[in-house]
Amino acid sequence: MGPWPVAGHNAKALALETALSALPCTVQSLFAYPVKSCAGIAVTQWLLDDTGLDLDRAWMLVDERREFVTQREVPRLALVQPTLRRDELVLRAPGMLALHVAVDRVDQPLRVRVWDDTVPAWDLGPLAAQWFSDFAGRPLRLVRFEPEHRRQSDARWTGPHAAHTAFADGFALLVLSSASLDGLNQRLARQGAAAVDMRRFRPNLVLGGLQAHDEDSIEWLEIDTPQGLVRLKLVKPCARCSIPGVDPDTGSQGFEVIDALAGYRADPRLEGAATFGMNAIVVEGAGCELAVGQTVRAQIAF
Repeated sequence: MGPWPVAGHNAKALALETALSALPCTVQSLFAYPVKSCAGIAVTQWLLDDTGLDLDRAWMLVDERREFVTQREVPRLALVQPTLRRDELVLRAPGMLALHVAVDRVDQPLRVRVWDDTVPAWDLGPLAAQWFSDFAGRPLRLVRFEPEHRRQSDARWTGPHAAHTAFADGFALLVLSSASLDGLNQRLARQGAAAVDMRRFRPNLVLGGLQAHDEDSIEWLEIDTPQGLVRLKLVKPCARCSIPGVDPDTGSQGFEVIDALAGYRADPRLEGAATFGMNAIVVEGAGCELAVGQTVRAQIAF
């Protein structure tokens, strides 16, 4: 028998390539972070928007210069625990009465800075400012992202896809596999350090069923939901700063985790920075609901 016709050969080669590059996995955990750099909320299902999970990083803290403040400067922000109800955000912290913030009410418009972007936002008023200032021990104000504003992710990484986010560092979602955390904890154990949990790394989407750091080579995630297909593109490794060193139970800063990552996660794609997890954008599926247990088709990049 002679060679396949070109069209048939291409189709079969493409099918084989697709099969070889597919990594079946599942949504193991979901986390939303309503207030940037405060504690997250573990959820079993959550609405996906084109900027990420609904209300993820919709609120943020700023200083007197209206520049964003995170656990990098105030590690004990990790102790602020949010709860989202139908019409309000409730914030609790050690030694503080609960702060109730209406989801649909704001005070004054202002412009704030998050990394290199200056964006429109809304101040949440003096009560919220006093609450956070008292807890942090420095002047802070709570602000809400202007939902009509389109803050664009870095096109150097997103390519032809128009991707947006709210107050997240730069991209809609952070994806991490549970196996990667297991691998880190094995290294920490060999160094005589205590194991850490996923809260240190603040992912939105945790994948089960992968090998450690498989997410580094994944390009696409596809998830069938009752509302339709979700397609996420993994675009940029997540360079790690001091935040994974913050103990989420005490708010204290340590260095065992950061030192461990530096020892084996230097990433040439980011000039040797230690990376852990991948930033992702929403290409398709805004309005769909992600849920723990959903099957994920992960497509690796060749």
